[in-house]
Parts: sequence; structure tokens; C-alpha cells
Amino acid sequence: MTQTIALVTGGSRGLGRNAVMKLAQRGVDTIFTYRSQRQEAEEVVSIVAAMGQQAVAIPLDVADCGVFAGFGDEVARQLRERWARENFDYLVNNAGFGEDADYAEASEALFDRMLNVHFKGPFFLTQQLLPLIKDGGRILNVSSGLTRFVHSGKATYAAMKGAMEVLTRYQAQELGSRGISVNIIAPGAIATDFGGGVVRDNPQVNQAISAITALGRPGLPDDIGDAIAALLSDDLAWMNGQRIEVSGGMHL
Repeated sequence: MTQTIALVTGGSRGLGRNAVMKLAQRGVDTIFTYRSQRQEAEEVVSIVAAMGQQAVAIPLDVADCGVFAGFGDEVARQLRERWARENFDYLVNNAGFGEDADYAEASEALFDRMLNVHFKGPFFLTQQLLPLIKDGGRILNVSSGLTRFVHSGKATYAAMKGAMEVLTRYQAQELGSRGISVNIIAPGAIATDFGGGVVRDNPQVNQAISAITALGRPGLPDDIGDAIAALLSDDLAWMNGQRIEVSGGMHL
């Protein structure tokens, strides 16, 4: 039986790290990227190995399209040498960062940083990796609940995620001939180090999120990691071109 392999961007911390773990629990091996935290990436590799699965960490700055061809070559090499494969099964475009600015004060520099990481990077990285994605495979992009509801200071970030939602539908249509399904998950507020850890570490923010969430608390990394693993599973193979919000019911 051929081993299932996922590629997860931003897998050394936060939601990406949790997704790698949840996929490992389901018997999925992972190639994941990290930008600068090599020690954290190596820890993830060790944890996955202890779970009986393989993980490979490859450095990548998703904001730099100029390195994507070389990254693709390294992914192909790892696939051949570790798994005797020419392709992988799942791509999760997860890497990202948070930085707030009200619309009237948002700078061009912030716009460009958000664009490069949250839209341009995933757009062209996925394009580069298409020859390595198995026919019948799956792509899962990552959006945000902020494309449906509004919180001040999030305009630039949410706009890029909105663009990813539109792109997801086009990818689903155009890659359907290869049997590749493409969906996008939209987490709500999650208690991680994202955005400086404000949801996790600020009691006032935590309480405010709890008050507007039907299930009465912010999300946890496990909530999203479990959802990512489920969305990539064979159980949901017929779902395609969809936005799935996983927010515990924020702003219903």
C-alpha cells in the first residue's frame, strides 16, 4: 500500500504544527516548511518519528517566489529518496502571520507583506508544485472567519484571505480534470502565538471572543488540526470548491 504524504507550509508552529501531528495520528507522513525556526522544526520531526511516521522539514520563505523552483526540486528529491515516490497526496497552504492596522492607516509596506505571504506566495507555490501533486489528490487552503465578519484592524489580512477564497473556486474548477479537489478552511479566533499570541495570552481578548462565540470559548489548535485532517480524509473526497468555517460559531 502506498504511503500517504502531505505537504504543509508553516508546519513548525501554531496550526501548521498541530496539523502535522493530527495527520501523523492518521498515518500520514509529512513534508513541512519553516521559515527560520529550525529547532522548532526539528522538534516536530522528532515527535512525528516517535508516533511512527516520517516528517521532513524544509526551509522556505513563502513570500519569495524566486526560491519556489529550487524548493520544488528539493521536494521531488525527498519524495524519491525517502518514499520512492514521484508525487505527494495533499497540499496545505497554511503559512502566514498576523499584523493589525486600521484601513485608513495601513501602509503599502504592510499590504505588500500580507500580499506576498497570504496570496501571491500560495498562488505561485501551488502552481510550482502542481506537477508533484498526485492526480486525485487534495489541496486545502487556509482563510479566516474574518472574510465573513469584521473586526477593526484586520482589513488588509482579511482582503488577502478573501482573494484566496476566490482562487480556491477557480483552482477547484481548473484542476478538476486531474481529480484534484480544492477547498479552503476558515478558522475563527484561535489561542496560538499568531498575531503575538493575543487571543491566547490576553484575558480581556479571550473573554471577548468567548462572548461572541456560540460554543463559549476561543478555538484551540487541536480544533483546527482535527478539522484539517478530517477535510483531507477520504470521507470528504467529494467535497470540492467549498469554504468551511471552523470557528465554534463566531458572530452567528
